[in-house]
Amino acid sequence: MNTQHAFAHEPIEHASVDELRSLQLKRLQSTLQHAYANSPVYKAKFDAAGVHPSDCQSLADLARFPFTTKSDLRDSYPYGMFAVPRAQCARIHASSGTTGKPTVVGYTRNDIDTWAHLVARSIRAAGARPGDLVHVSYGYGLFTGGLGAHYGAEKLGLTVVPFGGGQTERQVQLITDFKPDIIMVTPSYMLAIADEFERQGLVPADSSLRIGIFGAEPWTNDMRRAIEQRMGLDAVDIYGLSEVMGPGVASECVETKDGPTIWEDHFYPEVINPDTGQPVADGEFGELVFTSLTKEALPIIRYRTRDLTRLLPGSARTMRRLEKITGRSDDMMIVRGVNVFPTQIEELLLKHAALSPHYQCVLSRRGSLDELKVVIETRAGVDPQGSAAQAAAQQLQHDIKAYVGTSAEIELRTEGGVERSMGKAKRVVDTRQL
Repeated sequence: MNTQHAFAHEPIEHASVDELRSLQLKRLQSTLQHAYANSPVYKAKFDAAGVHPSDCQSLADLARFPFTTKSDLRDSYPYGMFAVPRAQCARIHASSGTTGKPTVVGYTRNDIDTWAHLVARSIRAAGARPGDLVHVSYGYGLFTGGLGAHYGAEKLGLTVVPFGGGQTERQVQLITDFKPDIIMVTPSYMLAIADEFERQGLVPADSSLRIGIFGAEPWTNDMRRAIEQRMGLDAVDIYGLSEVMGPGVASECVETKDGPTIWEDHFYPEVINPDTGQPVADGEFGELVFTSLTKEALPIIRYRTRDLTRLLPGSARTMRRLEKITGRSDDMMIVRGVNVFPTQIEELLLKHAALSPHYQCVLSRRGSLDELKVVIETRAGVDPQGSAAQAAAQQLQHDIKAYVGTSAEIELRTEGGVERSMGKAKRVVDTRQL
C-alpha cells in the first residue's frame, strides 16, 4: 500500500452550490415527511405550528417549521421522539441531561454507516493517509466521541488503537511504542498528555504524531498554536453533538484550518437571533441551528444547539464553514468534554436539608485540565464544618460524579457567603483563560 498519497475526495465535496442546494432540498423534504409520518412528537409539533411537510417548497421554507430543543428530547425520554421502532435501532447513545434523564439518541444500521462515513470524511480532511495508525483517546460508552471516532477511522481503512480516556502515563507509553500518526482527543487532554511526555523526560514534539483531531469542547486558535508548537503536529477542529449525530457534523480541512466545514449534504445549518428566533444572514453572529437530512431513527428538525457562531463561505470545500464556537446562548458548561448544566447540580443539592439553594459553579484550569468547584451556602444555623454539612457535601460530590459525569470540588460557606445578584442569578463563574 502506498502511504504517501492522500485519499481521494468525494465528488459532493466539490459540487457546485446549485447542485448541493438541490440535493439538500430533496433530502429535507424527505426528512420532514419521515418525521411527520413516524414521530408522534414531530407530528404534534408541526400541527401545533400549523405547518405540514408539503409546505416546504424551498430551503427558505424551513424557517416556518418549529424548533427542537434539548427539553423536547428530555420530555420524550427515552424513545418518544424516535421515528422508527426501537427494535430497528442498531445502537443507543446518550448525553448527560438532568438527573437520571439523559438525552437519548438512536441509530439505525444506515445511521451508523452514515456517521462512520462522515467521520471518515473528517479524518481524511484532516490529512490522513492510507496506512495511518489512529490513537483514540475520546471516551467510549454512551458518549459519542470514542465509538464515533473509532468507526470512522475503521471505515477509512486506518488502524485504530481504541484507548479511551484516562491512564495518561500508559497513553504516553503506547504512543511512544505503537507510533500512531493521528490522535483524536479533547484539546485540554492533549495538553495533559504533553505534560506527561515531559514528566517522563520525553520531548512531545519528537513523537510520531502528525495530526491531532480535537473536539468535544470549545478551544481557541491560541490553544491550537500552543498544541501545534508543543506536539509538532497539525491540530484540526472536529465539531458535533450527540443530538445531531455525534462528532463529524463538521470538521476542519488541514489545508486551510479556517473553521470546521459543515458536511452540508447531511446537515442543513441555520444561524438565528437567539432572542427572536429569526434567521440571520450568513456571516452574522447568532445561535447555530441544525436540521438532519439523512437520519432515520432520530431525525432532528431545527435543533437549537445553543452554540454561538456564524456561517462562512466554503474555502477548501464547496460547503459552508463554522467560525470557531465563541460561546453559548445558555449557561451550559463544558468540563473536560462533559456537558454540565447548573440546573443539574441545583437539582442534586436541593435534596440535602443542610444545603441552601444559593450556589455558584466556579470553573478554573489547573495546568491544562478544567476544574469545577461548586460553592454552596449552608442553611441558616448550619455550621459548614459540622458533620451534617460535611456529610451532605460528600454525598453531593458523589452524586455529581455519578449523575452528571464529572468530578467537582465542593466548598461550603456560611449564610451570605455566595454573592447575591440583583437580576438573574450568576450561576457560573468562568476563570479559565482559554
